[in-house]
Amino acid sequence: MLPDIVEYLVCPHCGQPLALTDGGGPLHCPDRHTFDVARQGYANLLPGGAHTGTGDTAAMVAAREAFLGAGHYAPIAAALARAVPDAAETVVDLGAGTGYYLAAVLDARPRAQGLALDISKFALRRAARAHPRTGAVVCDAWRPLPLRDAAASVVLNVFAPRNGPEIRRVLRPGGTLLVVSPTSRHLAELVGALGLLAVDARKQQRLAAALGPHLGFQGDSETTFPMELDHAAVRTVVDMGPSAWHTDAAELDRRIARLPDPVPATASVTLSRFTRPAPA
Repeated sequence: MLPDIVEYLVCPHCGQPLALTDGGGPLHCPDRHTFDVARQGYANLLPGGAHTGTGDTAAMVAAREAFLGAGHYAPIAAALARAVPDAAETVVDLGAGTGYYLAAVLDARPRAQGLALDISKFALRRAARAHPRTGAVVCDAWRPLPLRDAAASVVLNVFAPRNGPEIRRVLRPGGTLLVVSPTSRHLAELVGALGLLAVDARKQQRLAAALGPHLGFQGDSETTFPMELDHAAVRTVVDMGPSAWHTDAAELDRRIARLPDPVPATASVTLSRFTRPAPA
């Protein structure tokens, strides 16, 4: 954990500020609630270990690291980094996964520091090492986030859950939320052939309904590009996403074997920008 990241954290039990114990020990608050910092560098701030979501498994995280590390989604990371304001100071990635997108943003904004939030400890083992200016915290996006009010100048949300009231609370006035979500064309060549989960055609409407009451919509843009995926990459892109929970491994392998190698596939996402209005 970075000392300059800890100052933005609060205790999930009492809401008081957290501090690192001298000598690099656990985090603690004035009411003596303590939270261990794992040897991999992340802190677990789930109150009582409870959560309401489903975290990525070790296998899903390994697949994600392999696929993203191969650069298949590099144009998405580049578009996200370009959208982050130059003056960004504290960038919070809600649902950070392995920290791939946060690291790309921090590389592009050398004055910014980052905080990776995710419910999967397997993901945060990697996110904690993704960039030297990153701290990593296990938490549940559907519960109160263990961050002080107005802690973030930018919140990133890439293929992840969105808690509108909490995002508004942790964004400073004038701060920016950047949401990356798939369009109906995303991986469309694989959806039917492999029996994967399809993207809801009303996804953008649901996004606006969820965030509109809390943040001001500032516009969106689309990033679409072709990919050539060998069979191993096809398997990893399935294994790293929500379809991993809903596919039979043996049947998936049979279907992939019937595809051409490499497989032409489309990556297509919408980058939506929201702000927390500044006081008049």
